[in-house]
Formats: sequence, structure tokens, C-alpha cells
Amino acid sequence: MTSPTPGVQQATPETASWPRRMLALAVDWFACILVVSLFTPVYGVDAGNRGSLVVTGLFVVESALFTAAVGGSFGQVATRLRVVRVDGDPRPLGLLPALGRQVLVALVIPPLVFRPDGRGLHDLATGSACVTIQTHLALRGSAVGARR
Repeated sequence: MTSPTPGVQQATPETASWPRRMLALAVDWFACILVVSLFTPVYGVDAGNRGSLVVTGLFVVESALFTAAVGGSFGQVATRLRVVRVDGDPRPLGLLPALGRQVLVALVIPPLVFRPDGRGLHDLATGSACVTIQTHLALRGSAVGARR
């Protein structure tokens, strides 16, 4: 994250643990399967791979909309995680960066290639990080204090 002072670099916020992120992903995925199964016969797989493609599409749209609106997907909000901007801006990601981030998550490989600070390629591409709610509130409080 960059600081308001030119030439001074701040550390990236501490990212959430992998088990917690995987739990959030599982919550999102099962919620999407449930929604798709409500509208299609036999758990959403009425025509082979088409059902899983619909679940993946719903996952991308749902998580992008939630991330842009409230700062995290349904599963992330349920597990008390948030997606924050690493540039220090307290607002949630915009819709297009959130959509791009979720498309990369759906491709599976970008989240598995990550830096030592815990940010995957999907986070690096969109300037984001997945953090706990405590870290999010601390960052938000320091950003509000810095604007005064």
C-alpha cells in the first residue's frame, strides 16, 4: 500500500488465513449450488456440464456484486472477511475490478500463485487483499483519521 507521502511505502495489510478463505469460498460455492438447484432439476446438473457452468457463472456474478457493494462476497461476509484496496482507499472495490478479481478466482490458478504476504495473482491484478473484519475496521479507522 502506498502512503500519502511520495517515496514512502507502507506495508500491505495482514491478509486472512488460507483456511478461513477456503471456508468463505465453500460457503459461496454451496450457496450458489443451492440457488441453481432451486431453479433446475436434480441439483442443477440437468444437462451434464451446463449445470456446473451455471453455478460458476452465478458464483462470479454474486461474489463480484457483493464485493463491490459491501466489500466481500456472501461467503466472505458470513465468515467475517473483507476485500480491501491496498492503496488505502476505504471504499470497496469498484464493480469492474471486483468482476475481474472473481473471474480470476474462478480460473482457480491465480489464487494458488501468491506472494509471501498472502496476496494471490487475483489480488495483485486488482490492487486488493482479503483481510479479517478486525483488520478491515482498523484500516478504515486509520483512513478516516488520515482524511481529517
